Amino acid sequence: MDIHELFQRYTILQNYVGWSAEDLRRVRIAAPLVRAAFRDLIDNFYAAILRHPQTRRVITGGQEQVERLKGTLLAWLEELVSGRYDADYVQRRWKVGYRHVEIGLSQVYTNVALSRLRLGLVRQLAEAWQGSADELIQTTAALHRLLDLDLAIIEDAYQSAYAARLQESERLAAIGQMAGGVAHELRNPLNVIKTSIYYLLNARNPSPEKKMEHLGRIEKQVGLADAVITALTNFARMPVPEMQPFDVAACIRDVLQANSANEKVEVALDFPPTLPPALADRDQVLIMLGNIVRNALEAMPSGGRLSIAARGPGDTVEIAVSDTGDGIAPENLSRVMQPLFSTKPRGIGLGLALARGILAKNHGRLEVASQVGRGSTFTVSLPAACNVEPS
Repeated sequence: MDIHELFQRYTILQNYVGWSAEDLRRVRIAAPLVRAAFRDLIDNFYAAILRHPQTRRVITGGQEQVERLKGTLLAWLEELVSGRYDADYVQRRWKVGYRHVEIGLSQVYTNVALSRLRLGLVRQLAEAWQGSADELIQTTAALHRLLDLDLAIIEDAYQSAYAARLQESERLAAIGQMAGGVAHELRNPLNVIKTSIYYLLNARNPSPEKKMEHLGRIEKQVGLADAVITALTNFARMPVPEMQPFDVAACIRDVLQANSANEKVEVALDFPPTLPPALADRDQVLIMLGNIVRNALEAMPSGGRLSIAARGPGDTVEIAVSDTGDGIAPENLSRVMQPLFSTKPRGIGLGLALARGILAKNHGRLEVASQVGRGSTFTVSLPAACNVEPS
């Protein structure tokens, strides 16, 4: 993490716990009193670590490593009471937490280890104190605030490290899932192409009709493979949207023109004359709505009704695309917009994921409602371009 961002967060935390110049003064008074116990505290600290199997396992270098770690802890304690809490101090503290993640030490043990050091420092301060009881209470409170700030930095490092590891793990899992889905989707057309090429190369005196049949199969399968690659490219490389007002009704008509329904599907449109323009990237919305409309049409292979209604409630424009297909099973409803999930036998499962991704970039959202045997409705919400004439 950037050192300046770390220090800014530390400053915010200082304000939150009420750290003040008076606390700093008291820590500097306490420093020579607690330093006398540093060596004993460190020896006791590592004796406890070596007794416990969960913490002992991170000590892989024997006594030589223990001595090095003791030196590191001594420097950490000296810096703790130094009174210099600048950006470099904060960054070094943060790295302590990150290092503990790297060596596999649970945050639980870091917390209790700091608690052990805290008790030792407070005990030593009380034993060496020569002033009033009230002054001791105030100085102890300052020391607690300082240690709490250190613990907050270390915990922040833990969270950052674990979040980075989780993201990397999820990224690798997604790549693996994506690779498996792509392999499956491309292997099918490639097998058909391979079979047709084998026939054309080895058939004895095939008729012109047979040749054309197999060439047609090859062309069709190349088109399917190209569609898979195009879907992946669109999913991965969707550019930053160019937000401009556009006429929603005209956009929907363009989508229907590009994705015509067969004669068995009735299309019903419902756009009020007061429908405001939407504010989004029209080209991306065309792709998004195209995917939703194609899904609706494919859900009705034997015919049905495609209904598209648009409304402009408040500062949004809502577009509802409904079909009378088989609907989506309840257990699949929460998954239909996940990448590579499809209820269709030959679907790659990127259309709705791409649609949701486009809407996220265009400050919109996508919702789905469905009943098995009754059909599905996908509702798109986009920002309205209020008081702007449709383009």
